Amino acid sequence: MNLAQRKQAFVELGTFFKQFNNSKIEKNNESELNTLFFDAFLMQINRAQEFNGWFTKNNVLKAFESWGEALTEENLTKWLTTYKIEAIKTPKKVAIIMAGNIPLVGFHDFLCVLLTGHNAMVKQSSNDKHFLPLIAKFLEYYNPYFKNKITFTEDKLTAIDAVIATGSNNTARYFEHYFGKYPNIIRKNRNSVAIITGKESKEELELLGEDIFQYFGLGCRSVSKIFVPKNYNFELLFNALFKFNDIINYKKYENNYDYNKAVYLMSLFKILENGFVMLKEDTNYASPIATIFYEYYDSFDNLLLKLKTDKDEIQCIACNENVVDFVKFGQTQRPKLWNYADNIDTVEFLLNI
Repeated sequence: MNLAQRKQAFVELGTFFKQFNNSKIEKNNESELNTLFFDAFLMQINRAQEFNGWFTKNNVLKAFESWGEALTEENLTKWLTTYKIEAIKTPKKVAIIMAGNIPLVGFHDFLCVLLTGHNAMVKQSSNDKHFLPLIAKFLEYYNPYFKNKITFTEDKLTAIDAVIATGSNNTARYFEHYFGKYPNIIRKNRNSVAIITGKESKEELELLGEDIFQYFGLGCRSVSKIFVPKNYNFELLFNALFKFNDIINYKKYENNYDYNKAVYLMSLFKILENGFVMLKEDTNYASPIATIFYEYYDSFDNLLLKLKTDKDEIQCIACNENVVDFVKFGQTQRPKLWNYADNIDTVEFLLNI
């Protein structure tokens, strides 16, 4: 099976995903693939929250919508033409250890392994283990070539050639101990930040709210910290974020809000809050659920130097200023295929193992 055929399978998958979004779930009755798979996917979407309380239907559909937008002929071609992907005479067995913080969070690694012609041995998180096996069955039915390319396991990983593992700083130490002898990509904790200049419109700050609240802030591309100029008027931000006030009605989020607020108050920390999100001045990047850390800056250029120094802690930077590698507000959870986690080129890694 050549690259064009592998690519076409994922284009077909993207077309399938486009039927599922928050605006409308609509089945194309003329598709043979829909006859076999549409209802199975819909059932898992509807039941996702039973297995993981953070996987609301709204958030699962956002993930499907994002991948539906990404997996197009145009995007895949633009992405892959920068590489020399030739037929691999001896495909390697690549272990993929996935996180489960947001729906389909490990899909990009899965995509990279299969597009480069290697075999994927997938160890899923218990928090997100129902969608990828369905996707694998979809691909296998579309082209039987994939039947011998995808394995799911819960056992100890053996007889592998390379590893891509995503987890916390603690699990990364475990990964490095056990898999350090293999070619590997081992990802640790990262968080995303936003830079506010004070020139933003309410609409732009509302888009920033998407980056903060989507997936309840659990993703590494979720904005967990903002940098604001001295004497910034936080009422501007709170007024824009009010659009998302319904999030407090979700019990798991509310419990985290109440707990963290109590901790801050008992510790005599100064916080700003509006009933559904708290702002706390803090130099750290990883903030708890329902909390956004903030830090003042005097000079935009000095801030850029600081962020460059701390780049190993940062996944992406949201800002509406025209600076290379910045992500516009509202786009942090819609990465392009070529926006690699931790800025490590996964395809290049796979082509050289």
